[in-house]
Amino acid sequence: MLTEYQKELYLRNIIVPEILEEGQKKILNSKILIIGAGGLGSAAIYYLAAAGVGHIGIIDNDKVELSNLQRQIIHNHSDLNKLKCQSAQEKIKQLNSDIKIDIFPIRVNEDNLADLIKDYDFILDCTDNFPTRFIINKICFLEQKTLIFTAVKQFSCHISVFKAYQDQNPCYNCFNDNIYDSSFSLALKEKGILGSVAGIGGTMQATQTIKEILNIGESLVGKMLIFDFLNNKSKIINLRKNPNCKICG
Repeated sequence: MLTEYQKELYLRNIIVPEILEEGQKKILNSKILIIGAGGLGSAAIYYLAAAGVGHIGIIDNDKVELSNLQRQIIHNHSDLNKLKCQSAQEKIKQLNSDIKIDIFPIRVNEDNLADLIKDYDFILDCTDNFPTRFIINKICFLEQKTLIFTAVKQFSCHISVFKAYQDQNPCYNCFNDNIYDSSFSLALKEKGILGSVAGIGGTMQATQTIKEILNIGESLVGKMLIFDFLNNKSKIINLRKNPNCKICG
């Protein structure tokens, strides 16, 4: 049963027909691991905590820099040089003190992620580099975890949900398998992003996560939702499993 405090705190969730009290209980009992507390992670962490996700893990070994504040809204000037996961934890405690928050100031690799991922139901890829995305995709497939993926650049946003361990669903590697070099990094000019676009991406990532928790609405499994905010265009493309995929084929 929800407490009276919880009924008031999550009232605007509970009155949504697709959620109600039973749905709110599922949200409260869910365990989410968020990899990256930057532009995407800031919004995703905030909204999932506000929605009442009961157990949130945050992985990020970077420290807050001045150039982050343009888009990473969970941090502020007082957090400069502080670990991003620590800064995020402090803000969430102020927003919703009932949430259990684990922080991991580490860089993701196949060994440590395989161990960490076991304690969570859903995994959010809020990273900004290809090598880490491939690691996350591989471990989610091997550990049979739902992966909610978002990537942003300049004015564009890509969102998908991967469950390659089920049926004939594709994984991230099925359509993007050309970058495995751990030293690969985009040039700085290729990492430009309007801050609000990152916020939209993280917010939509949080929304897809809530849908997956509750098993409601149309899933993005096997699809990629693409937004071009500069030209006000959006589309959904279908993704197919690659039988020659090095991960799930």
